[in-house]
Amino acid sequence: MRAVDLGLMAYGAAEALQLAALAEVQAGGEETLFLVEHPRVITLGLRGGRENLRVDAAVLASQGIGLVRTRRGGNITCHFPGQLVAYPIFRVGKRRGGIRRFFSDMEEAVVRTAAHFGVQAGRREGFPGVWTAARPGERTRPRKLCSMGIGVRRGVSYHGLALNVGPDVSLFDFITLCGIAGAAPTSLVLETGPVPAHIDMKEVKDVLAREFRALFAHPALAAGEAAQG
Repeated sequence: MRAVDLGLMAYGAAEALQLAALAEVQAGGEETLFLVEHPRVITLGLRGGRENLRVDAAVLASQGIGLVRTRRGGNITCHFPGQLVAYPIFRVGKRRGGIRRFFSDMEEAVVRTAAHFGVQAGRREGFPGVWTAARPGERTRPRKLCSMGIGVRRGVSYHGLALNVGPDVSLFDFITLCGIAGAAPTSLVLETGPVPAHIDMKEVKDVLAREFRALFAHPALAAGEAAQG
């Protein structure tokens, strides 16, 4: 597996790279994990999402925010500088457990990455992605740290996950997060405490790539087995 840091790149340009890598992996090439930040854009998934857009497209355009229909699973989400997007171009069909296991391992990679920065996170039954745990004595809405949505062509994955890192998650104000009423966005920085700590994006990329390698280098292992090993 190679990890490629694309820096800040327009959504459409990154999608074109994904499709080129998809063809290469389908032909037997090396699996690739793209790591990227996007300029502000709102994306709609195969399950719809426009019904969860809170403003007209003209409002988005006036603020330089893109609106894109994609071929990934899931509903509506958004991307912006300060959010790490990871696109694994991997052979899902070759992995034991198939797409369900693949998705679970992606979640696990994010959970481990969050833990590296002192953030407790995990899964929420019935709601894909990664969520933060309520703090002791805290009563609040569920907070979503990472959204996920993939596509699969001829046994190879593309699209992936979006992990909020920086403190500004205001773009989510324009949408109902993933179409889930009552869900609120959060980020690694926002979860570090009352006085948010600085978290370096390059370090987050390095840690996430490391966790992907740990989980996906041995496809015969289950997520729990890999965590114990």
